[in-house]
Amino acid sequence: ILLILGFLSTLAVIALIAVAVTQNKPLPKNIKYGIVLDAGSSHTNLYVYEWPAEKENDTGVVKQVEVCKVEGPGISGYSHATEEAGPSLAQCLQQAKEVIPSAQHKETPVYLGATAGMRLLRLQNKSAADKVLSSVENTLRLAPFNFQGARIITGQEEGAYGWITINYLLGNFKQSGWKKLLHSLTSSSETSGALDLGGASTQITFVSKDLSLESPENQLYFRLYGKDYQVYTHSFLCYGKDQALQQKLARDLQATWIDFYFQTVESSSLLDPCFHQGYQRTINISDFFKNPCTSDKKKELPFSQLYIEGKGNYQKCRENIQTLFNKTNCPYSSCSFNGIYLPPLRGDFGAFSAFYFVMNFLNLTSERNPLALNKVTSTIESFCARPWQEVKTAYHHIKEKYLSEYCFSGAYILSLLENGYEFTENNWQMIHFLGKIGSSDAGWTLGYMLNLTNMIPAEEPAEPPLSHGSYVGLMVLCSLVLVSVLLFAWLLFHKPKCLQKGIV
Repeated sequence: ILLILGFLSTLAVIALIAVAVTQNKPLPKNIKYGIVLDAGSSHTNLYVYEWPAEKENDTGVVKQVEVCKVEGPGISGYSHATEEAGPSLAQCLQQAKEVIPSAQHKETPVYLGATAGMRLLRLQNKSAADKVLSSVENTLRLAPFNFQGARIITGQEEGAYGWITINYLLGNFKQSGWKKLLHSLTSSSETSGALDLGGASTQITFVSKDLSLESPENQLYFRLYGKDYQVYTHSFLCYGKDQALQQKLARDLQATWIDFYFQTVESSSLLDPCFHQGYQRTINISDFFKNPCTSDKKKELPFSQLYIEGKGNYQKCRENIQTLFNKTNCPYSSCSFNGIYLPPLRGDFGAFSAFYFVMNFLNLTSERNPLALNKVTSTIESFCARPWQEVKTAYHHIKEKYLSEYCFSGAYILSLLENGYEFTENNWQMIHFLGKIGSSDAGWTLGYMLNLTNMIPAEEPAEPPLSHGSYVGLMVLCSLVLVSVLLFAWLLFHKPKCLQKGIV
């Protein structure tokens, strides 16, 4: 009897310990990775994202873990050497290989989305655009990842995925368990709008309660975290900051070339208020009008080069820029510009990409609360008025091309937001200029990855060996066995002898 009781007691204790240890052992992390390359007009960025294999309401929980800026121009800049477009990505692909565990390389999807730079190249030279994409595809197929495609995304997609990114990072899709990462961005609406500005295009996207059937091509539908969203979005090709400058110069050239003072029969000078006093730049006319954004303004000129001389006059600059926005014809109840439907603005807006980079350079993003419009205007006006040599000395670490265009870019951003989208002094503080939210960059790529996770099959989450009910039941059973054995032993050795004899 003693041997049996001892054996049963030991067995019960071992079972209790084994079940508790096994059940409470830390579960293995089941992390998936994805790569998205943002092939913009001026450069390409590679982003690495990760998310748990388990999914919440059919949408993966994605976060950025790495970003790599590709050296050189955007892939559209390789139109004359298309075979070099793909190899330019090699260094960043190598960096991604080092970030992602080697055992997961083959299952990691990689996507490349080309934006407005490639849209323009496709309009200008479809053959060159196809060859650039082919070169990129060849490089990505040779990488150890799961290549899923390289394509030119539409302007609508770019705007919509940027909207998804902003609202995802702010926790607007799934408030439970989230802490607002940007406390100053508190919207009166359920979601925040998105304002994106690149080199070749700009996008505006937001949920509007007044969205009507006036312009169905500007409507998109999403289902995220178990909820449906209907958004307004529009992308303006040729209205990114670089192409807007080209458009402005083409208009200036077209309007005033007869009055130019000819230095030689081959060249002419243009006084430009959007560049600093003392700044000079030379443009080849033959290259200038090859661009689809300026080709419609082409005319025969008696010179081959244009010399630009800066004047640094903000007010004149704004007047020149405002001619880019045609507000005369609106076939809808309300429009932004160029006859494009725009419902009433609603809620807060996150402005990112070049919106943020330019305003951050001008020290207009450091305040916790957005600055008043008149303060922003006076800051840009003061910057434009500074002589070029003074600016060049003060910011010697910045490339001359970028530095020389901050005056124009600042004035253009104000014109786009005020004249184009009709933000005013009353609602200017709805705009929040965002570079990063938490550890993730504000941009369309995270939204792209987030949406694509809906196409990745959901996996069963890693679970403990026993269900909660089975675990509790087994623990209770083992405990009862142990208690019964101990109780029986006590009864056996502590009851009267007559009872013990009776038992024997």
